[in-house]
Amino acid sequence: MIQYKRHLVTAALPYANGPLHVGHLCGAYLPADIYVRFQRLMGKDIVFICGSDEHGAAITMRALKEKKTPSEIINTYHQLFQKTFQGIGISFDYYHRTSDPLHHQTSQEFFLNLYHKGAFREIESEQFYDLKSNQFLADRYIIGTCPKCGNENAYGDQCENCGSSLNPTDLINPKSVISGETPEKRKTTHWYLPLDEYESWIKDFIVNGTLDGQEHHDPDQWKNHVLGQCKSWIEGGLQARAMTRDLDWGVDVPKEIPGSAGKKLYVWMDAPIGYISSTQQWALDNQKDWESYWKDPESELIHFIGKDNIVFHCIIFPAILKVHGGYNLPSNVPANQFMNLEGNKISTSRNWAVWVHEFLEELPGLEDSLRYYLIKNMPEQKDSEFTWKGFQDAHNNELVNNLSNFIHRVLSLTHKYYKGVVPDFDPDEIIEGVAGDELGGFHDAELIYLFDLIQEVNQHIREYDFRSALKALMDICTAGNQLLQNNEPWKIQKSQPETVEVVMNLALHYVAALSMTMQPFLPFTAIKLRKMLNLPDLTASGELEDMLTKIAEGEFIIDAGHKIEAAQYLFTRLDDELIQKQIDKLHNSENQSKQTNSETNMESKHLPLKETISYDDFAKVDVRTAKIIAAEKVAKADKLLKLEIDLGFEKRTVVSGIAEYYKPEEIIGRQVVFLANLAPRKLKGIDSNGMILMAEDADGRLTFISAKEDWYLGSVVK
Repeated sequence: MIQYKRHLVTAALPYANGPLHVGHLCGAYLPADIYVRFQRLMGKDIVFICGSDEHGAAITMRALKEKKTPSEIINTYHQLFQKTFQGIGISFDYYHRTSDPLHHQTSQEFFLNLYHKGAFREIESEQFYDLKSNQFLADRYIIGTCPKCGNENAYGDQCENCGSSLNPTDLINPKSVISGETPEKRKTTHWYLPLDEYESWIKDFIVNGTLDGQEHHDPDQWKNHVLGQCKSWIEGGLQARAMTRDLDWGVDVPKEIPGSAGKKLYVWMDAPIGYISSTQQWALDNQKDWESYWKDPESELIHFIGKDNIVFHCIIFPAILKVHGGYNLPSNVPANQFMNLEGNKISTSRNWAVWVHEFLEELPGLEDSLRYYLIKNMPEQKDSEFTWKGFQDAHNNELVNNLSNFIHRVLSLTHKYYKGVVPDFDPDEIIEGVAGDELGGFHDAELIYLFDLIQEVNQHIREYDFRSALKALMDICTAGNQLLQNNEPWKIQKSQPETVEVVMNLALHYVAALSMTMQPFLPFTAIKLRKMLNLPDLTASGELEDMLTKIAEGEFIIDAGHKIEAAQYLFTRLDDELIQKQIDKLHNSENQSKQTNSETNMESKHLPLKETISYDDFAKVDVRTAKIIAAEKVAKADKLLKLEIDLGFEKRTVVSGIAEYYKPEEIIGRQVVFLANLAPRKLKGIDSNGMILMAEDADGRLTFISAKEDWYLGSVVK
């Protein structure tokens, strides 16, 4: 394993066009924070960098929708991000922003470096152009059907349903997000990064962990889904990727380059460079050398991201860094998968999300409870799920019943038996009865066991297995509880005071160890516990390593004679009413969002009118009122229902393509409008005699139309 002198950790730059939800938090920021806090406690030289991603089409789209400037949008969310991250305890060394002049300068210098090296291909191509809005369309200004999974709402750069990276021209039935019109193709020139030329070394880097013939990292330490996605890209053949766009918001292509007018850097060219400019600003503010963290081969670079950004951090950004020269490439990209919410995917458009800033406002004091539940359910290898009942259960059963109660019991008993002073004992005496061993031997054996438990936590963190690390942390608490339960000091305090002194000394060692080991996971709780133990705040300069050394050498980590403060409960139970309020809020927010979107759609979307027909053509149509009296699914046809229709004077069997929107049991007895003289046709072996008429919106959704419920069946519609 390569040993590094220093470490640089980045977390994905959040996009400044909306607030953070729990999926964002457990996708990149919590795992990075745990890892960094742990390494600080181990005395490592580590810097934690992030910042707001403030360029790209989605920001201008939001600004257009809200009738604001892009600057107003990014300022709002940049400030909200800073407040939210601080509130939930994400311990960045520096949080920057890509609208900062230093970032623009750094990005342009990068682009010029690559340009002067001849790294780009200047390619003329056809891009989508919106005639109505008189502009070329950025990737996110185009929506259409994904050619790989059929998602009808895929963007021009990526399908958020299947995760595929796309080009706008890949989309089926593309539409302009601005006008809703079908765009036309026009010629434009851009600078492309020729990834196909780098395919050989990129493959070695990803598959073998080698760079320029030298060992770079151990690919076995990378997550399977990260390697799998990268290998899929490579096996499909890497293609040249445009590094510029026709936009009016972003980092300018340097004016020294001919033809640069009106061109901006592609957001995935400038955003990762935000890690570099953020480090530069941190170094300026703290009189540090930023280059040693990015360019010294003895420095390690780690990117924490979500799975939708794997390709950009494992292939595109490493290619940019290597072609530029002089920069380290990542040794690991421990990307997490997605977190779902109450059985469905998190959706910002439907407001189906738990927003972190709202959680902090509405449930103050539960920051570590949220961290705990998100770590416990972190989507490290596969998608996971957040439920409010699950959150309540984890808080009540694990944080309250296990962790909080154990610590409170130990501190309360210490005050009861020893007036809050850590008890001392004579290791040469013999414990009679319960423990059945020499005091010193029993004590030392328990400390060795505690040492092993802490090391298990540490090892899991080093392997980016934070769920297992959290479980191992709670195992420390469980072991402390078992120590008390097995020896029952409350029963033998008078008959075997020497035994109780040893047991309580050990129990306090468990609590003291927890106060430090929990810090990467539950930082707010660690502060409270350290105060109760009357121990100094953690300065994160190697305390955990020092504690392990003390235990290994048989020294006390909380000295006999040390005075502790009064016991308090670190966590208290959450009642059903509070949780139900959050569940109701979630569903109400979604319903309001649906209503707003529906009203917006009705105002702004419509299907085009069909060609004009004569009255004689219309007179041939026989439309009647009718009622559905039976309904069932058609076998092997997801969209079809077999219906029996009552026209009052006769009954008909029809096959209708409404199964995506209605269940059979929901529509029996429904009044409908029925086209009665449509020629019969056979569908899935069933003779269909007529057609139910439905209203269809621009998104293809269907709803029934009907006469009032007490109208006569079979009446003619004119």
